[in-house]
Amino acid sequence: MGPLRGRGILITRPARQAGGFAEKIAVLGGRPIIFPAIVILPPADTAPVARAHATLSGYDYAIFVSANAVEYGVPDARIWPARLAAFAPGPGTAEALAAVGIADVRIPQTTFDSEGLLELPELSAPNGKRIVIFRGEGGREYLGDALAALGAEVDHVVCYRRSKPAGGAVGLNETFRDGHIDAVTVTSSEGLDNLWALCEVASRAAWRRCPTFVPHPRIASRARELGLDVVETAGSDAGLIAGLLEWAAAEPPTND
Repeated sequence: MGPLRGRGILITRPARQAGGFAEKIAVLGGRPIIFPAIVILPPADTAPVARAHATLSGYDYAIFVSANAVEYGVPDARIWPARLAAFAPGPGTAEALAAVGIADVRIPQTTFDSEGLLELPELSAPNGKRIVIFRGEGGREYLGDALAALGAEVDHVVCYRRSKPAGGAVGLNETFRDGHIDAVTVTSSEGLDNLWALCEVASRAAWRRCPTFVPHPRIASRARELGLDVVETAGSDAGLIAGLLEWAAAEPPTND
């Protein structure tokens, strides 16, 4: 059956990113249950993205904050300047860039987030460099502000926006209520809040009885505020998988 032994694992990341992770869960013997807690849409105004693509050769570094930023913000690899260095906050985003032909992507060696990016040699001393950051609408300002404070010239390009699921959560509430969800994976604080808002009282109670696996301290902190049983993992799919495997090994299903 595999090490996850038929456990129902709720996957809450956006739809296009959920498939690959669901396949990994299935290979390990789990039952992936996909419910995107965030819907990713193109920006209302696509002109800034087009302008950024037309002026890429004027930048020294390009940062893509997520796989969504790659999907909606990356240009055709054929126009990618050879001298332009690409950066990603973690291996998932780097893999997305590699898949569209952008190679040699720099990722943090410490934590897979903005703080980790700022510890890279190129970004820890970026004085005089021109940097473009492809990100979502309403994203964190921390990275750009920190780079600007270190002397870089920073442009932000909004290449996607996030929205709440429009269809409600009838099926999800039923799945929680029927006891088919054994663990939850959440990869953003916004997705966590969206999912919590969609859950009925009974679903929230069921959620609190199973572990919630998250890849970052900020998400973990918010999840604990909601009274959830949080397992904080390394910031990547591999970290989430490792956490799930350790949990499954420690707590065999009662029907084994």
